[in-house]
Amino acid sequence: MTTKAVVSVSDLEKTYGKPNERQYTALKGLNFTVDAGEFVGIMGASGSGKTTLLNMLSTLDTPTKGDVVVNGHDVTKMRGNQLADFRAEEVGFIFQDFNLLESLTAEENIGLPLALKGTSSKVMDQAIHEVAATLSISDLLTKYPAELSGGQKQRVAAARAIVHHPAILMGDEPTGALDSTSARELLDLMTTINEQQKMSVLLVTHDPFSASFCQRILFIKDGQIGSELRRGEQDRRAFYQQILNELGTFNE
Repeated sequence: MTTKAVVSVSDLEKTYGKPNERQYTALKGLNFTVDAGEFVGIMGASGSGKTTLLNMLSTLDTPTKGDVVVNGHDVTKMRGNQLADFRAEEVGFIFQDFNLLESLTAEENIGLPLALKGTSSKVMDQAIHEVAATLSISDLLTKYPAELSGGQKQRVAAARAIVHHPAILMGDEPTGALDSTSARELLDLMTTINEQQKMSVLLVTHDPFSASFCQRILFIKDGQIGSELRRGEQDRRAFYQQILNELGTFNE
């Protein structure tokens, strides 16, 4: 039985600048897949190309060359409404700075992806309360972002990211603005989402502790995948040490 790839990246390149100007190539011929239900981390130093890659995968930017297929959709060939529909249905996103709308309650923030799709209020209400129960934030639904702690905001953001059951959940340094306790809670939460809902997760991070929650890590250096680590049967602490060792050799 072959596992379906939720993300497939082929010969992906991204160059900034016009042909007659000085150009900068951020990604240089990347190839990799993320299987259904897999929890994959992308690590690299600042400027290595990891955020550029995430922007390509989430359709926030377009590649210069190559293909990006997410859940059977070649996103490099989509335009306009197609792209908007794709983002609304197939991708969930957790940002470092939460990106919650301050004028909306937690409940209204969580329901945004469904509201944008024109979901009926009855279906939307049920979906919001189900995801809130899963993430243990039912008691926060009537509160506004200003009334929430950083950890609570990130849980609300996570609920918004998965309320529409996307094919993949993407996180861009999602623990970056959190204290260590809240960061651990969010990583445990992402692990639970991955395991219980069988949702694929792609985590971009420079933090070895965050990366240790992944099953597999791709290390990006100078726009290319330099190496890869698989957790296998190791416990998280042993994998964390392996990541530290890899970073030591990778950054030399």
